[in-house]
Amino acid sequence: MTTMKSSKRNALNVRAALIKSVLLMVLMCVTGLALAHGERNQEPFLRMKTLHWYDVKWSVENDATIQVNDVVEMTGKVHFFSRWPEVINKPSTIFLGNATPGPVFLRVETYLDGVPMIQSTGVELGHVYDFKVILKARIPGRHHVHPMINVESAGGLVGPGIWINVAGNADDFVYSITTRTGTEIENLGSYAVPNVVKWHAIWAIVGVLWLLWWFRRPLIIQRYLLVKQGSWSQLITNNDRKIAASLIVGIIVTLIYANNITKEKYPRTVPLQGSKAHVDTPVNKYAGMVTVKNLSAEYYLPGRTVTVKAEITNNTNSPIQVGEFTAANIRFVNHSVPAAMKGVDVGYPGELVANDSLKISDQTPIQPGETKILDIEATDVAWETERLSSLLNDPDSSYGALLFFYNAKGERIIEEIYGQIIPTFID
Repeated sequence: MTTMKSSKRNALNVRAALIKSVLLMVLMCVTGLALAHGERNQEPFLRMKTLHWYDVKWSVENDATIQVNDVVEMTGKVHFFSRWPEVINKPSTIFLGNATPGPVFLRVETYLDGVPMIQSTGVELGHVYDFKVILKARIPGRHHVHPMINVESAGGLVGPGIWINVAGNADDFVYSITTRTGTEIENLGSYAVPNVVKWHAIWAIVGVLWLLWWFRRPLIIQRYLLVKQGSWSQLITNNDRKIAASLIVGIIVTLIYANNITKEKYPRTVPLQGSKAHVDTPVNKYAGMVTVKNLSAEYYLPGRTVTVKAEITNNTNSPIQVGEFTAANIRFVNHSVPAAMKGVDVGYPGELVANDSLKISDQTPIQPGETKILDIEATDVAWETERLSSLLNDPDSSYGALLFFYNAKGERIIEEIYGQIIPTFID
C-alpha cells in the first residue's frame, strides 16, 4: 500500500514538473517576443490609423554588428493619418525619439523636416514629415531599434525596427561635447559625478543625524501612550525645538552658499525650455492626383487575408498602377510593377515585407481620367504574427492603409484608404 502511494506521488511530481517546464518555456517565448517587438502589443487600430512609416532606412544592415561608440542613423518619412482615432489625443504635441530595450543607445540628434527636435512640436493630420534620428551605441547586446513618436497623453507610437548587435565594453562609452561657452567636456556621462556624490552625501548625513536624534529615545509604544495622555511637553522638548530651528537655519545657509558658488562657477546657464519647436506644415504634393474610395473590406481569418474593394480615379495625365499596399508597417508589394520592386530596400525588416502576396484583380494601368473598381487582396502570415488579426476585437473595427501608385516613369503617388472591416470565416 505504501509503495502504491509512493508511486502515485512520484507520478504526480513528474507531471507537475513537466507542466511547470512547459509553462516556463511558453513564458520565455512570449517574453522574448515582447522584448523584441513591443509594438505588437499595441492595438491594431493604433498601428493602422495613426502613423504610417515608409522609406525608412538605417545606416547599418539588419542584424549588423557595431561597436560601442559607433553611430547609427535612421531616416524616412512618417505619415500622420487623417482619420486619427477618436479615443486618443490628436498629435498637437509630439516628441520624436527612438524605441529600444532601455538606454542601450544615446540619442544624439533628432530632426523633423530638418528642424532640430530638442523640444516637442505639433503636426497636422494628413501630412507627411521627413525624420532623422542619430543614435550612438552605448551598451553591448542584441537590441531591436525603432523610430518612435510620443504623442501627449497617448504614449509612444513605434515604427519598423531592425536588430543591431553592439559589441565592446560599456565602460568604453564616451560622449564628448563642447558647450556654447567653449568648454570641452570629455565625457558627459561622468561629468561632475564627484560633485553630485558630495552633495548627496551631505544631505544623506543631515537626514541620518535628524533620524538619530529621534531614535535615541524610546519610540512607538511609549510615545503612543504619551499621545493618549496628552503629554505634549514630553513628546517635543525645548531641545527638540532648538535642534529643529538650528537645522532649518543651517539648511537655508547651505543652500544660499551652494547657489552662490554654483553661480560663480557657471555664470551662464540656460533653463530647461518649456516651449515647443515649430515645424511648417509640408505641402501635400499628392493632393487630388488620385481619388480612392473604400467600398468594402473583409478579413478572412483562416487565410490571413485582407480583401479591399476600392474605387480608384486617376486624375493625373499618365496611366498608373497599384504598386504597394502598406498597413501597420507591413508592406505588400506588387511584383508586376518594377518601380514598386525597386522601392523594397534590402535593409527593411524581412518579416514586414510580404512575399509576393499582393493580388490586384486588374493589373492593367488606370488611364488618365478613368475610374476603376479593383479588388486588392493582401495575404500573409504577418497579419497573425504581428497580432493584427485582433483588430476584430477592437472597439473601432476599422482599418487604415496607404496605397502607392506608380506611373510609367516610376513616379510615385501616395493616397490613404480607410473604412470599416468585417471578419469572414468562409470562402
